Amino acid sequence: MMKSVPTSFRIVALVLVTIATGQGQPVPAAESPGSAPAVVPGRYAGRYCAGEGDVEFLRLIDESFAFFHPNPVVPNLTMIYQPEWDTLLEAGGWNAWWIQNSYGFSYAATPFLAAPWVSMLQRSWDLFWDNQGDGKRIGRPDYPLVAPDGCLGDCASPGSIAYRQGDGDWKIHDWFYEATAAGLVMQAEILLASRDRKALAYYLPKMQRACEFIEKSRDPKNNLFLVGPACNLLAPSYGGVKQPDGSFGKGYLAGLSITYLAAMDRMVELYKLTGDKDKLAQYGQRQKITRESLPLLLTPVGYFVKSLEPGGVKHGVLGQPQFGYLEGVANADAVALRVADERTAASIYQQIAAFPAIRPFDFLLTNAPGLDDTYWSWGNPAGPGLEGFHQFGDWVNGGVWGTVEGRAILMYYRLGKFEDIRRSATRAMKWAKDFRMDEPWSQRGENTNNSWSDSGQFHIGGVVVMVDNFAIPAATIRGLFDYDYRADRLILRPRVPGSITQYTQKEPVRFGEKRLYLSCRNGGPKIAAATVNGKALKVTSPDALALMYDALPAEAKIEITTEGGWPKESPGAAYPAVPALVVKDDPAAAPAALPESLQRPVAVLTAMAKLLAAEPGSGDERAFVAVALEACEARRLRAAMDPGPGYYRAVTPERKASITAFYERVALAMYKGFATRMAGWAAKGDARQQRLAALFSKAQQQP
Repeated sequence: MMKSVPTSFRIVALVLVTIATGQGQPVPAAESPGSAPAVVPGRYAGRYCAGEGDVEFLRLIDESFAFFHPNPVVPNLTMIYQPEWDTLLEAGGWNAWWIQNSYGFSYAATPFLAAPWVSMLQRSWDLFWDNQGDGKRIGRPDYPLVAPDGCLGDCASPGSIAYRQGDGDWKIHDWFYEATAAGLVMQAEILLASRDRKALAYYLPKMQRACEFIEKSRDPKNNLFLVGPACNLLAPSYGGVKQPDGSFGKGYLAGLSITYLAAMDRMVELYKLTGDKDKLAQYGQRQKITRESLPLLLTPVGYFVKSLEPGGVKHGVLGQPQFGYLEGVANADAVALRVADERTAASIYQQIAAFPAIRPFDFLLTNAPGLDDTYWSWGNPAGPGLEGFHQFGDWVNGGVWGTVEGRAILMYYRLGKFEDIRRSATRAMKWAKDFRMDEPWSQRGENTNNSWSDSGQFHIGGVVVMVDNFAIPAATIRGLFDYDYRADRLILRPRVPGSITQYTQKEPVRFGEKRLYLSCRNGGPKIAAATVNGKALKVTSPDALALMYDALPAEAKIEITTEGGWPKESPGAAYPAVPALVVKDDPAAAPAALPESLQRPVAVLTAMAKLLAAEPGSGDERAFVAVALEACEARRLRAAMDPGPGYYRAVTPERKASITAFYERVALAMYKGFATRMAGWAAKGDARQQRLAALFSKAQQQP
């Protein structure tokens, strides 16, 4: 017999039902008692955003926000939570945290990520910083290496790390230089967004060590970085340079220069924030010489090669008989991270747009055509060594990765290429609503079958949710205003799609202790006017709006008006509207009962929420409890939902049951994670933590 649900939870559930299924329906023109609301064409009032114009694009943005909140429609962050570690996880059967996989999501989501995910994201990246190479520490047993001081690595878990790319012939790999550079970019973004002085003091020494590690690979002859196989971010697709004796030596890797320069741009801002003039001068010089060396890595028509041999041979130049491919990852990153100037950004996009083979199924491939410079099959893009998932289109050689696609979307936003965004994010949304966030997508993104997710050890009832693909909805959000954090200001460059005439974002953006609510009356790429809480703000440039930190109120409503006109673009495929985050109320729909397994967790969490309400300084814990309760409610709503037939993977009755069971496991994991945290605090916490653990013990005594 099922136990009764506490009244307190029914109240919470009522609020959550409103959020998930009713709050923010399409705006009604007129209503009569008892009638369903009529929909006004061209207006959309969503849960997380509202606006006028292109309702499908507005729905795409709204449902992209849903990935970062428990909901019954699309996968969400609770599904990549690891309760034993109290961190996020690669997930999908992969029990660690990878820089190359999590980078796109982490970077794109940082501005709008809310509690408890902000602290959880930092703890996830701490899996690398806590295991940073020091010249003494030995990596995980299957990769027993002692890395140089400052080195980060491939995958990390508590007390464990692989200092080199672990796939492939790791014994011939170089240290993971570009992953270390990406870790620097990400940590700097977190610090610039938070402006947390205590965190700055803690992380900057670690970041300096990482920089010194990378600097040792700089060649003073040209200021490029000379590195060996599999040290590129999406490794092990970089083979270095084949030597006469058959071994693989070092070359100049474009991705490392690009990612490291993005790190230097942010390190300079951090030292401006701390006021360290000596470090500012040192890192400013590193920034300068790295930027000045980039033209050596460009093709004559203005896109980046993948690498350059010390003898001058370029790898990744379309049309040349050897190494004649287009590199997707480094070029997308150069534009997305604003390493490339405006002219180079335009020429990079022009080459991508002119070469359909690199986007055969809307997503950007890592490269096209196939690589002929891997150490598996040097000189032959289809030779021995490139069978199975090594073949072109299935893995790091011409495969599709959500973590990269997120950065590609940021590239499209920067250049105002909105239909590229729509095509990419719409395809990804179809996969997400099928609960198949595979990583990577196989067959150049067509993914008719997936060697990792369709069978074998990572096959879990046909449900796959992995961190990589959260980069796509995150970038769909971040790109709208192109948040550029500086030491004393946040720079906004509105890029609201031209088909949307008015946009209001209900979710706040974080900037230190400030919370910013943004809206845009969208008439083009040029900023005409702006207000902060109704007061006019001086616009000094039509291209960017600078919000000075000290001048902002704690809660700021930023309204921007733009002009200049957007080029007209043709919409792509129809948006996958079923299931929908915003739906009409259906009085005939019978809500599913809360399963017995969740009734006790709900009772305890509801009691804990009441106890925390009066506890000062417990905001993160209150947010965790609220999210855990929402995860329980999302499971109940999902069980009652008609998800439709599916898009690329049929939602059969068996798969529907698997997805519902997945929601239940996730909700239990959230409860377990909070209970584990409280148990740890009860045993070893400080005074505040022990007080909160005592409150949880009291909550657990509820009947």
